Amino acid sequence: MSAEMISRRAFAGGIAALAFARRAGAQGYAGLGVTADGFPPVTPGKVFSFPTDHGPHPEFRIEWWYLTANLTDGSGAACGLQWTLFRQATRPGPQGEGWANQQVWMGHAAVTRADTHRFSELFARGGVGQAGVHAKPFMAWIDNWEMKGSERTDDRILAPLTLKASGSDFSYALTLEADRPVVLQGDGGYSRKSERGQASYYYSQPFFRARGTLTLDDKAVDVSGRAWMDREWSSQPLSPDQTGWDWFSLHLPNDDKLMLYRLRQNDGRENLFGNWIGPDGRSVEIAAPGNSLTPLAMTEIDGRRLPTSWRVNLPAHGFAIETTPLNPRSWMGTGFSYWEGPIRFTGTHNGVGYLELTGY
Repeated sequence: MSAEMISRRAFAGGIAALAFARRAGAQGYAGLGVTADGFPPVTPGKVFSFPTDHGPHPEFRIEWWYLTANLTDGSGAACGLQWTLFRQATRPGPQGEGWANQQVWMGHAAVTRADTHRFSELFARGGVGQAGVHAKPFMAWIDNWEMKGSERTDDRILAPLTLKASGSDFSYALTLEADRPVVLQGDGGYSRKSERGQASYYYSQPFFRARGTLTLDDKAVDVSGRAWMDREWSSQPLSPDQTGWDWFSLHLPNDDKLMLYRLRQNDGRENLFGNWIGPDGRSVEIAAPGNSLTPLAMTEIDGRRLPTSWRVNLPAHGFAIETTPLNPRSWMGTGFSYWEGPIRFTGTHNGVGYLELTGY
């Protein structure tokens, strides 16, 4: 296949995705609050099945495979990596063949250090082989970026995997290992987003151990650390009056994990959700009236004021921390722009994690 043909396909996919974003943008971040008429709803009680649910769910409108990694190099310097594949259906109904397929794919990759944040973005159309996901053997790809399993990959654990991506001034290649099954978020994988029925199916693999190579400006370094993968799919994950979210994935001492997010509404109200995940993989919702997320410091980027440092308080868990970004200017200036970067935290618990801010 010629480079010219790939370029044309990527361009066509990008135009389609951005046009959809403009049509939908008035209803929540990235149009995720648009009414999902014709798409199936997310309902409680789903029985997850692996490897099938590692693969795509094209009948739903929105889906992603989302990995972040907190790493250090040989000198002990911290860095972060992101690899994300998004799928979005532009219309409901039977899947079209070839270029008539209604799936649009988008990939984001990023590298963050204290002194730099670099990112890249790819677009693709469904139905022509340029992007997609296979459940078994597991493989998610867009152009030459890929998250890939092998004959050794355990379907319950979704490991081991290899991961690679590149931009004009960076690249990385990682091996991901884990020894515990994936974890269902929310209530048995049913993750509420509002009191009006918006929800997603959501599970994670928060126990990845990552090792590999990061290359910046043609200089390669070995890196290692921890990684976290999120899987979500939905037809309408936000209500029309929800503007965005502030999302945390935290690696705690003793291998506990915490996923926490708040969804912001136009009227100033907030909805706070999350799960505490024990070292054994047991996942418990942490909904409680005393839980709070409080911005501590703001960063101005491209005319936006973003809360990049936070106080997190979960009284029932004896949990009170303050977070600090590795690089407060970790702005993803992509078609759907947002802030995403590694953080560290101190307080009753010390550790590292990732923060995502959308809708600002």
